[in-house]
Amino acid sequence: MTPTPLSILELVRITEQTDARQAIHNARDLATHAERWGYHRVWVAEHHNIPGIGSSATSLVIGFIAEGTRTIRVGAGGIMLPNHAPYIIAEQFGTLERLYPGRIDLGLGRAPGTDQRTLRALRRTAQAAESFPQDVVELQAFLAATVPGQGIEAVPAAGTDVPLWILGSSRFGAMLAAELGLPYAFASHFAPQLLDEALDIYRSRFQPSAQLDRPYAMVGVNVIAADTDDQARYLATSQQMSFADIFRGARGLSRPPVDDIENYWSPMEKQQVAAMLSCSVVGSPDTVHEGLQALVARTGADELIIVSDIYDHGARLRSHQIIAEVGGILPADAKAAG
Repeated sequence: MTPTPLSILELVRITEQTDARQAIHNARDLATHAERWGYHRVWVAEHHNIPGIGSSATSLVIGFIAEGTRTIRVGAGGIMLPNHAPYIIAEQFGTLERLYPGRIDLGLGRAPGTDQRTLRALRRTAQAAESFPQDVVELQAFLAATVPGQGIEAVPAAGTDVPLWILGSSRFGAMLAAELGLPYAFASHFAPQLLDEALDIYRSRFQPSAQLDRPYAMVGVNVIAADTDDQARYLATSQQMSFADIFRGARGLSRPPVDDIENYWSPMEKQQVAAMLSCSVVGSPDTVHEGLQALVARTGADELIIVSDIYDHGARLRSHQIIAEVGGILPADAKAAG
C-alpha cells in the first residue's frame, strides 16, 4: 500500500534560547532534512505581533527555505488574504514560482491571524474578511495567463498558475474550497472540533476545476515523537504551555519542557488546551504509527501535515525522522545513512 504523503507545518518558533534569526535558520535546516526524509512539502504560516513566531514576513521565509532546498515543495499554510491586496500576493508568489519553479504552494486563510490593534497597524479592518471568496478568485486570475484586453498584469506572476489551497477550521472554508474546486487543508492541529463535518461537506460538494479534478484533503495533526512514550510526553509540555498562555493572553517565547505540567496550568486551562490539541499523537514510534494510521482511517486524508512543536531543535529533528520512518516515507538511502 502506498503510504499517505506527509508534510510539515513549520511554526518558526522563537524560543527562550533562540532569536528570530536562529528560528528561521532552524526552519531551513529542518526543511533540508525533511527533503531527504521523504516529506512532500513544508509550509509556514502568517502570524503578526506574536513574539514566539518568526514567520510574519511569510514570503521571505518561504524564499529562504526554498533557496536552501532542491526538490521539496515550499509554501504558505497560509497567507491570511484579508490582510493583503490580492495583487501584491500574486506578485510575491509569482516571483517565488519564477525562482523555484514547480515547488511553490499558496494556502489561503480567511482569519486575520492577529488581534484588532495589529489589524489597524496593517491598515486593515475585520470587515476585509467578508470579501475573501472574491479575493481568492481575483488572486487566481492574476496568477493565470493574461487575456486580450486585460488592463493590469501581475508581473512576473501572470501565467505561473501557482496552485492555491483553501485553509480552514469551519464549514465556510470547506464550502468555498468545494465550490472553487481547490484542495482543502483543515486546521485540526488547533481547531479539531469540526474536522469530520468539514471534510464531509468538502467532498460531497466538490466541483472539478482546471486545477483539480477530484477532492484532495490535507489534515493537520500535532505529532510529538520520541524513543519512548514518557520522553515524548515530556517534550510535548512546551506546546501545552504555549497553548495555556493563549488563554492567559500572555503569548511569549517557547518554553523548555517541564517535568510536571500539572504545576503550570489550572484545571480549566488543562481542559481548554486538551480540546484544542485533541488531534495529537504523542509517543514512541509504535504509538505514533498507530495514531497516524487511526487518523487516516477515520478521515480518509489524502495527506497529513505535521506540527511537531518541540523546544529543542535536535529533538524536533529526531521527532520528524521517527514520523517519516513509521509513516513509511523514509527513502532506503536515508535509512542507511541513519
